[in-house]
Amino acid sequence: MQYKSVSAEEAVKVIKSGDRVHLSSVAVTPHILIKAMVERGRRKEFSDVKVQHIHIENKVDFADPEFEGTFVSEQFFVGANLRKQTQAGYADYIPVFLSETQKLIREGYLKVNVAMVMVSTPDKHGFVSLGTSVDATLAAIESADVVIAAVNPNVPRAWGDAMIPMTDIDYFVEDDSPLYAHEMGELTETDIQIGKNVAELIEDGACLQMGIGGIPNAVLAQLGNHKDLGVHTEMFADGILPLVEKGVVNGKRKQIDKGKMVASFLMGSKKLYEFVHDNPMVAMMDVKHTNSVEVIRKNHKVTAINSALSIDITGQVCADSIGTKFYSGVGGQIDFIRGAGYSEGGKPIIAMPSVTAKGLSKISPILLPGSGVVTTRSNMHWFVTEFGAVNLYGKTLQERAKLIISIAHPDHQETLDKAAFERYGSHYHFVK
Repeated sequence: MQYKSVSAEEAVKVIKSGDRVHLSSVAVTPHILIKAMVERGRRKEFSDVKVQHIHIENKVDFADPEFEGTFVSEQFFVGANLRKQTQAGYADYIPVFLSETQKLIREGYLKVNVAMVMVSTPDKHGFVSLGTSVDATLAAIESADVVIAAVNPNVPRAWGDAMIPMTDIDYFVEDDSPLYAHEMGELTETDIQIGKNVAELIEDGACLQMGIGGIPNAVLAQLGNHKDLGVHTEMFADGILPLVEKGVVNGKRKQIDKGKMVASFLMGSKKLYEFVHDNPMVAMMDVKHTNSVEVIRKNHKVTAINSALSIDITGQVCADSIGTKFYSGVGGQIDFIRGAGYSEGGKPIIAMPSVTAKGLSKISPILLPGSGVVTTRSNMHWFVTEFGAVNLYGKTLQERAKLIISIAHPDHQETLDKAAFERYGSHYHFVK
């Protein structure tokens, strides 16, 4: 299907002072458009332009100190590339469940004036694909006054909600840059042991949710002998591919989207993007679908595996900040912790190393002052470290303390036990 393209510089001329610009996420971050927008900002052609996004990859300049007053970064998730700027106040963060990012846009709480996205080349029917990131981008496209799309042949033609008609786009810009690729790193001994402990909780026929990184990859590496696993998740990465190739992941026992691997965004290697391309087994869906508690709970045995930065001995989980310094975001953790909790036979799991890289305990009597509670005590079910797995659901505060301390690092158990004794009195007694 033919279309008329313009230069990135020409397309971004539609941005004016006070506008809110939404960017597509992760692998399909439209850097060609961002750079053109930043150049206009450098020339002081506008001011107070709000730049909205979930998680974008690679270096961007709009949150640098020189652009204070020109751009305002509004993130739904704090990534590594903007972490320092956020902690210094040059970029900002909107705490929100991932499921509700689209609601903020669709219901006008965050009016989007310009959506800047990356899409696949058009097919013969006049459709393009959002490829690896549908998330809240579809909502932005539907709601924006103007939509600018970088058309990139490297974007996979993903199915599901990712398919949109060309008529939804106002300006097309040619781009052939490679997609951001994230290769799987080496697993540590701690990752492997946590992976084994989590894998023991996963039943045949389970429906999985997990993210990217050492722990999810370590879990997936242990599932080669499982049967009929399904996938309904906000994202997946390369670690799932061997299980698809073996037929372990087939979605046969899912109650909804049977046989489909459902996700809202992806991040991984070129092999992952090639797997997704024109693959009817993969449904890239609006985050309104993937992260809806009501949708998640419809599948049975939903096993949601999420990580955290710290936990206290009552089961309060911090996953977005280290004290007052924001490190990541709420993301979809609560969406899936609650969805799995309501699922028939579901298992919500928080899995993390017991200590930091410096050997400090990630389990503490109380959370650091300023830490945000993402998963509350009442939402907690399974907690896993390299030293074991415990189920906190239905347990009293004192029972929880004993269980949590039992899988803390041995070097820190005595200190934690003393803190629990001081908190609960002489009748509290920890027995490992």
